[in-house]
Formats: sequence, structure tokens, C-alpha cells
Amino acid sequence: MTAPVFVLDPLHIPDFSGGELVLDGPEGRHAVSVKRLRPGEDVVLTDGRGRWIEGVVKAAEGKDRLVVCDLESLQEEPPEQPRVTVVQALPKGDRGELAVETMTETGVDAIVPWTASRCITQWKGDRGVKALAKWRATAREAGKQSRRVRFPEVAQAATTKQVVALLAKADFAAVLHEDRAYGSAALATAELPADGEIVLVVGPEGGVSPEELALFDEAGAKAYRLGRTVLRTSTAGTAATALLLGRTGRWS
Repeated sequence: MTAPVFVLDPLHIPDFSGGELVLDGPEGRHAVSVKRLRPGEDVVLTDGRGRWIEGVVKAAEGKDRLVVCDLESLQEEPPEQPRVTVVQALPKGDRGELAVETMTETGVDAIVPWTASRCITQWKGDRGVKALAKWRATAREAGKQSRRVRFPEVAQAATTKQVVALLAKADFAAVLHEDRAYGSAALATAELPADGEIVLVVGPEGGVSPEELALFDEAGAKAYRLGRTVLRTSTAGTAATALLLGRTGRWS
């Protein structure tokens, strides 16, 4: 199994080899009290933006202090190509965090919360601030769990107009939409770019409205389906991301 991943502020990641550092606070507590790391075990320290460094546990002190030594040279993982962004309509309850968690584990690069016209959930005021913070915290924890060193970006909630602008700039844009009365192509056979930006739109439980579909189509985003069955909004983005990562060679 690969070494566990812990997050450090990017300003505190050393740019030299050798030496040692202390991991404390919530990350140190997780390493010492939850993971129960012991001297001699390997760890990876990252800023979550692609910069990372390997080290070895020297000591676990108290409940929240991990001393890491034998630091390797600082490394940086380049962004993956093509980049995959999922525009995720706001689901009900905790299904938003579920979607963020599984998409992060799968390998999505960015997530854009979307206030679609048929969304029951609305992010307004303090509720919106707290909900966005939960999504970002979920992406961070899922990134660590899946041993990523470049976590997905979780943007501010977008309006339909903002989503249209995002789709217009994409190298490949798709709306996941299954409706027998509305023509859609199979995502499994779509022609995909080798690099650049892929943007997928996942609608709410009630589906993407005809008005939104028309706006997205004008921006260059065609309707695609995953198969004969209809997935929930909290799982469709993960399934589509997995399909695209396999087809573009990122899972090779």
C-alpha cells in the first residue's frame, strides 16, 4: 500500500532534502491518534496543489505531534491532461458530499456546484457558505484517502449563465441527459480531445430543463447518455468521470 498522505500549508513545505519537520494540529492528531503511525513508517506530505515530499516517521509524541525525518527532495506532479471538470447540480441532503467524495476518489480535477432551475436545494446566505465549506472539506479528505497530491478544485456555486460561459470555452462539453423525447448520443463513443478541458454537466434529480438544454446546446454542449439505465445525480458524475479517464488514457 502507498504511504498515507497528510496536508501541510504550502508555505511550510520544505524545498530541501534531509532534515525534519513536525506535523501537528488536526493533521498531526489524525496521524498519531487515528492512523497510529509509528517510527519507521513512510508518509507523504502535500499542499494539495501537486507539490509533495516523502519522509519517514521519526517519532509520534503525545496525541497530535508527528516528527518526520529523512525528507526527500520536493516534487511536483503536473496537472493531468485532459482536465475533467464536472458541473454538479445541487442534490438534496448529504448526496452532494457523496458525489464530491466519489468523484475525487475517481480522479476528477474540478467540481462546480450548479444552482439548476429544478434544484430543490438552494445555497443562500450562511447555508450556502457552510455547504460549500463541506464540499471543499470532503474533497480534501477524499483526496488524502485516495492518495492524491493534487486535490480537485471546488468552485463557488455557479448560475446557469456562468455554466454556459464555462461550456463555451471547453474543448469538449457534454450534458448528461437521458430522455427518449430528446436525442442524445452515447458518451462511450464520443470523440474526445487528447488534452485541454472536458466539462460535464450533471443535472438535478428532476433533470435538466428544456430551457437549460437549449442554452447549453448553443454553447456547444451536446446531450449524452451513459447507458440504458438512469443514474442518480450523486452517482452520474462519478460514472462519467471514470468512463472518460479510461477512454482518454489517464487510467492507462
